[in-house]
Amino acid sequence: MERNAILKLAESYDSFYLYEEAVILRNINRLKADFPGVSFLYSAKCNPYPKVLECVLAQGFGIDAASAAECVMGQRAGLEPNQILYSAPGKTLADIKAALPIATVIADSAGEVGRIQQAAAELGITADIGLRVNPDFSYGTDSGAASKFGIDEAQIYAKLPEWKQLPNIRIVGIHTHLKSQELSVEVLKSYYQKMFRLAVSMREVFGILKFLNLGSGMGIPMRETEQPFDTAALGQEAQRLMTAFREKLPETRVCIETGRYVSGTAGTYAARVVDKKISYGKTFVLLNNTLNGFARPSIVAMMQHFMGDGPIAGWEPIYTGDHTVQIIPLVETRERETVTVAGNLCTGTDVVLADAELPRMEVGDVVAIPNAGAYAAVITPMQFASLKRPAQLFLRTDGTVVDTDF
Repeated sequence: MERNAILKLAESYDSFYLYEEAVILRNINRLKADFPGVSFLYSAKCNPYPKVLECVLAQGFGIDAASAAECVMGQRAGLEPNQILYSAPGKTLADIKAALPIATVIADSAGEVGRIQQAAAELGITADIGLRVNPDFSYGTDSGAASKFGIDEAQIYAKLPEWKQLPNIRIVGIHTHLKSQELSVEVLKSYYQKMFRLAVSMREVFGILKFLNLGSGMGIPMRETEQPFDTAALGQEAQRLMTAFREKLPETRVCIETGRYVSGTAGTYAARVVDKKISYGKTFVLLNNTLNGFARPSIVAMMQHFMGDGPIAGWEPIYTGDHTVQIIPLVETRERETVTVAGNLCTGTDVVLADAELPRMEVGDVVAIPNAGAYAAVITPMQFASLKRPAQLFLRTDGTVVDTDF
């Protein structure tokens, strides 16, 4: 986190996101070094801010698109259709027709296979497509589970003879994604092993498998006690599997979606202290634009309020877990006090951190919240009682700051 840059920018902005190019590039270079031969897809939905997207795609990444609009982003950036994998549930016929000429569409249901055939026929093309598989396994077990995502593995085997007769599509790839924000290398190693076995099975029935999309999964440390994900160890396992299966999958391109890994740690949210008060002996520090500037910290506080000391399961990307928000007052004092950090919205849910011991803050001070580079601005209700939403800024490696909104 560029502390001095944040303090300087806070002279002009009451609240803002700062995305650091140097951190994005460091994360990208680590992935490239640890996963040679893998095609990476940037999960555009986590942070489609133009300068972030431009930075990532300039490093040779493709796009994991969750909407037709994200497919267009990739096309405008000069990506080829095989570099834009469009996988999302509930695609309409209009979505599919918009995406087919510029992206590789991944069917999420049996009905969607039919809609893709219809769209391709209306466009007068034959399209290479993929299937999102809901496999007969999970991260932790060898059995599958019901899901809104993908087509059950057994359904694919049953329907494939029928689908092979469709004249305007060729099924040439598979995609599976079961979990996000995983910090255990061993869990992902086991998942990769299952995925390569699935790929061999699917290639045998498809006749060809141009791509295998392993999905996302690599997490970032959200608590101060968590360690960064060991990309080197997972990369070694990926290389072993790619070598072992190369004879059976000679033409298959292996893809990994980056989820929040590339941009998550590159973003910091900053907000100014606008008021401070004491009520019945309890100290409140009020920030500018919290729930309506960066929603996730308020959601974490809300869940902890409802559940007390009880266990709360993660529900990505809205809720990662308890104690996953760090509040860093950018102050010089060593004096500390117990405060409740809240926002300036007219709702009691606008609380960020309750009864926490933090460095003493006063009106005008600046607070920084790290890990704001993914699933932050995009999931925040910025129109909620806010005439002036937070700025989004991009800090280049040469120290210059770019202020470019959508």
